[in-house]
Amino acid sequence: MVQRPRGTRDFIPSVMNRRLAFENLLESKAISHGFKRIQTPIFESLDLFTAKSGPGVIKQLYAFQDKSDRALTLRPELTAPVMRMISEEMRSSPKPLRLSYFGQCFRYEESKKGRYREFFQYGVELIGASGPLAEAEVVSLAIGMLEECGLLDYEVRIGHVGILRDILTGIGLSEQGEPESPVAKAMRYLDKTDWDGLSELFSGNNIDTNFVEELQKLSSLNGGIETLESAREILSRLEISHESLDELASLLLSLQHLAPTPPSLKVNLCVARGLDYYTGMVFEVNVEELGGEGQVLGGGSYKLLHLFGLEDLDPCCGFGLGFDRVLLALEAQADRVGRQEVVPGETPSPSTLVLPFKIESNAVLSVVKELRLAGKSVELDLRGKNIGKSLDWASKNGFTSVVIIGPQDLDNNQCSIKNLVNGEQNTVALNSSSIIDFL
Repeated sequence: MVQRPRGTRDFIPSVMNRRLAFENLLESKAISHGFKRIQTPIFESLDLFTAKSGPGVIKQLYAFQDKSDRALTLRPELTAPVMRMISEEMRSSPKPLRLSYFGQCFRYEESKKGRYREFFQYGVELIGASGPLAEAEVVSLAIGMLEECGLLDYEVRIGHVGILRDILTGIGLSEQGEPESPVAKAMRYLDKTDWDGLSELFSGNNIDTNFVEELQKLSSLNGGIETLESAREILSRLEISHESLDELASLLLSLQHLAPTPPSLKVNLCVARGLDYYTGMVFEVNVEELGGEGQVLGGGSYKLLHLFGLEDLDPCCGFGLGFDRVLLALEAQADRVGRQEVVPGETPSPSTLVLPFKIESNAVLSVVKELRLAGKSVELDLRGKNIGKSLDWASKNGFTSVVIIGPQDLDNNQCSIKNLVNGEQNTVALNSSSIIDFL
């Protein structure tokens, strides 16, 4: 028996209903912030991702040669394809661009709960505008999406990699080196709070390991905008510019006015996101219920368009939302707090079963068509069972009403409408406008 590939999933109608509702919720929120939907191919040139992440990324990709011997890969993420699309299709488009996207991505890695080889990502990019206000627009949209879908107890962690880079270069660490610079290595250690690894790196580069203690103090700051004063003291002791810290302060002030209040927003100045192309504000959203796979959203300001000859549009700002992980988190939280898990809008619109009983179906097809043209969700019964079994089947399958038409109904130009929610039944004229009044 042929089974689906490891790390992939099938989605039955009830699951897809929930997923479509969530996608529509996210898109509606993006539209309300001025973002417009785009789409890129599922496979791209392999060079697109090796240019951004280096050749080492290939082992994580579904890379292949096509029939013309071109090196291609299924896309592992969506930011790079969007940058490529902008360089090819939207160079002359008025800026700034506010773009949203949704689609499947593929990574060859261990599959487990919350981590799949085929996964879905929703994201946005703000192109051609930079600075604290642009960043606040992006972060406020992310928080608004999570609030709208009903996620509880999530934590937003926000930092600024410019602060870390200023400190690391200020104490003498180099940004040059292959395949990875000492500053890039240090950023990864900081992101993981690996102090032993950072100490070894400093020793190996003749940097005083006492600086690790100052970075630990920076990492231990725990709170909102009020923690920035303590950060200023640390930067002053290290004789480091406050410019990046001032940008972060401005962002946080804008966010207080622009975004819904999240359950928890904490300044974390050692968030580095582990990727070299981030340049400014970075942020992550974590949900405790998901444990080690608890990060459900992440992003920040970055430089990538210079790879396509569009240096003047860098830096950009955006985020990727783990579509599957947010849904898993909602499910886990519903179990924890004992509530029905509801993604707003997931309840299907009222649906109607048209039930021809002991008559030719052709006699009611025009009514079915007119109801559908009027925007109603209508299904024509194809089973031919008796009324009792048909009503039971309709109730079990989520219909809200049944239009019953028998031989005498045709003679009298009428029908019966049974409301499966409250049990009421009415006889009305057999035309779409009369039926609609009771649906």
